[in-house]
Amino acid sequence: MKAFRADLHIHTCLSPCAELEMSPRGIIRTASEKEIDILGVCDHNSAENVSAMRDAARPFRISVLAGMEVTSQEEVHVLGLFDSLDSALGLQEIVYAHLPGENDEDAFGLQPVVNEQGEVLRFNEKLLIGATTLALEEVVSLIRSHGGLAIASHIDREGFSIIGQLGFIPDGLPLDALETSPAMPVETARQKFGSRLPLTPASDAHRLEEIGRASTSFWLVEGTVAEIRKALVRQDGRKVMNGEEA
Repeated sequence: MKAFRADLHIHTCLSPCAELEMSPRGIIRTASEKEIDILGVCDHNSAENVSAMRDAARPFRISVLAGMEVTSQEEVHVLGLFDSLDSALGLQEIVYAHLPGENDEDAFGLQPVVNEQGEVLRFNEKLLIGATTLALEEVVSLIRSHGGLAIASHIDREGFSIIGQLGFIPDGLPLDALETSPAMPVETARQKFGSRLPLTPASDAHRLEEIGRASTSFWLVEGTVAEIRKALVRQDGRKVMNGEEA
């Protein structure tokens, strides 16, 4: 086993408000320069650029996890992370069926689906920045039923977080971890929120310079969701190494 540095929450140019420079090659190059070993690609309500990201990562020693940041009907953001792209796309199909509206390019920008070189294949017309009609419990259940990790996004923020929207973490909600943003140190978050769930700092990067500004260190055999799942429960010697996890 060895240490892996992971940024589990980055957006490509598909996400509304993300910069067009967030092309697969640009992201992978920047992640390599910042010594990131694992990237979680979590565009808003979509996984359509994951394949291009994986293609771009092939020449590098970077594991790209298939992911999505789903917005519940309560406007809570939840990350779903998968080893299998098919699993992420299966969740995407359900999300799209429960995601009303069309994108307003003047208000929110273009939503390009690209290849590994960043060449535009088409534009996604779904209102990806919007909320689905799926309740929070349904979102978490769907992520887990598709074999993914369910992580509550940026819990220290007021907007679009489970704490900001609900004021609490519902008892029995089967989350795997809680994400903190770069604005809050892990130790502060642990004291403030008091949850026993593991904390996984991540960048929520929408620009290249934001990649890696927060990250989680894991002790793993390889950079996969299956290994991270073990680390979150300290199974078989795997663990999270963020200071609060000795």
